Amino acid sequence: MRGLDCWRRRLVAFVTMWAATGMALAAPARVVSLGGVITEIVHALGAQALLVGVDQSSQYPPSMRDLPQVGYYRNFSVEGVLSLKPDVVLASEHAGPAGALEQLRRLGLKVVVLPAGPTLPALRARIIGVADALDRPVQGRRLAQDIERQVQSLPPLPGRLRVLMLSGHTGRLQAAGRETAADALLTLAGGINVFQDHTSFKPVSAETVAALQPELIVTTESAVAAAGGVERFAAQPGIASTPAARQRRIVVMDDLLLLGFGPRLPQALERLRAGWEGR
Repeated sequence: MRGLDCWRRRLVAFVTMWAATGMALAAPARVVSLGGVITEIVHALGAQALLVGVDQSSQYPPSMRDLPQVGYYRNFSVEGVLSLKPDVVLASEHAGPAGALEQLRRLGLKVVVLPAGPTLPALRARIIGVADALDRPVQGRRLAQDIERQVQSLPPLPGRLRVLMLSGHTGRLQAAGRETAADALLTLAGGINVFQDHTSFKPVSAETVAALQPELIVTTESAVAAAGGVERFAAQPGIASTPAARQRRIVVMDDLLLLGFGPRLPQALERLRAGWEGR
């Protein structure tokens, strides 16, 4: 029995040593991120030095724009990813084209697919999924808990203003309906989406914007830049005749802050509140 116990102790010691070695070897040194929010999470975990490539939606922090790009995450280049020789590819569940992620797997790459839903549980899953893939589980859980704590500690917005959320990344103004990150952000804040009868993003005419009569307009930096600045944005047909434009209640956010539902969610809610209060 003593011999058997000794053998068991040695086996346990060997397995423990092997597991520790395996975990150390599993920690990636070269990472490609397919999705702006995923790239933000990598940065928030302090692991940005591991990134060797990103997609075109990875615009925050600005330093990410200097990394090699492999196309837009919904239509990325398989060859571009392979050329960067990553240890792991972190991909949004919406990454494509169809079959591209499976092709990377068949070619021997480790691919971690992460949920893209605009909800707190999905955000937590994204963060923990990225952290586990980067061998930083403690940091991931700490980050997720901190974000949830900050969101829960924010006081409710005073009143329920009627809000229109506009994006201009296609070159034409589009309003955010249900099932978008922008709508989820507004719902979390307690506002009323005046475009809630629609789903996704839809192009809107000047007549539609005017008819909706939003008391607050939330838009992206790219939409404002395309218009030539905030004053010109507010003076556009349709927008100019809204209570939001007349009262200068126009909130401008960087595109990922409004459209991403990522680790800067508390800051997005704070920015929304500031505009709500006219600050």
